[in-house]
Amino acid sequence: MKNIILHLRIPFSFFLMPVYWFALSQTSNTNLGISIGVFFLLHLLIYPASNAYNSYYDKDEGSIGGLENPPPVSKELFYVAWGLDIIAVIIAHFLSGWILALALLIYSSISKAYSNDKIRLKRYPILSWITVGIFQGAFTYLTVIQAVDNLSLNTLLQEKYLFPALLSSFNLLGFYPMTQIYQHEEDAKRGDLTMSRVLGIRGTFIFTAGIFLLVTIGFFYFFQTQQIFQFPAFIVYLVVMAPVLIFFNIWFLKVLKNEQLADYKHTMQLNFLGSTCLNLFFILLFLSKH
Repeated sequence: MKNIILHLRIPFSFFLMPVYWFALSQTSNTNLGISIGVFFLLHLLIYPASNAYNSYYDKDEGSIGGLENPPPVSKELFYVAWGLDIIAVIIAHFLSGWILALALLIYSSISKAYSNDKIRLKRYPILSWITVGIFQGAFTYLTVIQAVDNLSLNTLLQEKYLFPALLSSFNLLGFYPMTQIYQHEEDAKRGDLTMSRVLGIRGTFIFTAGIFLLVTIGFFYFFQTQQIFQFPAFIVYLVVMAPVLIFFNIWFLKVLKNEQLADYKHTMQLNFLGSTCLNLFFILLFLSKH
């Protein structure tokens, strides 16, 4: 049981939490019950189930996200992953309706296709990169805001929803290769050609920096076009994210001298710092609007 709980990697959900808070900050009529329910479904059921399923098929011996020394996996982990997904879909239907239930079913199915040895999207660097960016970013953003504001699917097609959803995806597209940077050897053993392996260690840093520059420009445009969040919000964004930029650049300079420093420890530190700063910023947006 202890090994199963460890493989759920529930603390790792913290790294995916900024998308939830960003979506919640943009809701019009926040329903507290629905908001808490969606948070629970995503961070305590859907994400842990995805982690468990991924661990079952990967059978990692080296460090993985949120787990430095992963214990052996068992068949029970496979069933737990499915069980959590089924429970989440059932609860979602009663909590909000069929749209949320369907969205969680789609998300869990894609996460299984990512890891399952017969499909294994993880083998394909660009496809897996885009898949993670879309479903952990835009898809999750739209899922949260739809459930909380009880929006129709047609309503979600407006620019005011699609543009921030796109920003969420670009955030993930920039950040995701960095989460793979210490796993090159482990991924090579399984034949998984990840984006970070394609880019190389130095290329991963440069690629991530380029994507985050685009994301920063995107946030500037977003806040300039909002009636509620004007230019000061963008300044706050720059200030809150400054520690991430400083850490990223210091780490990159160290890696240029010694690529062995592109390791699990520094990756998790960047993950934690980046997630903390983004969560803080989006929570501030939520509080300022609600």
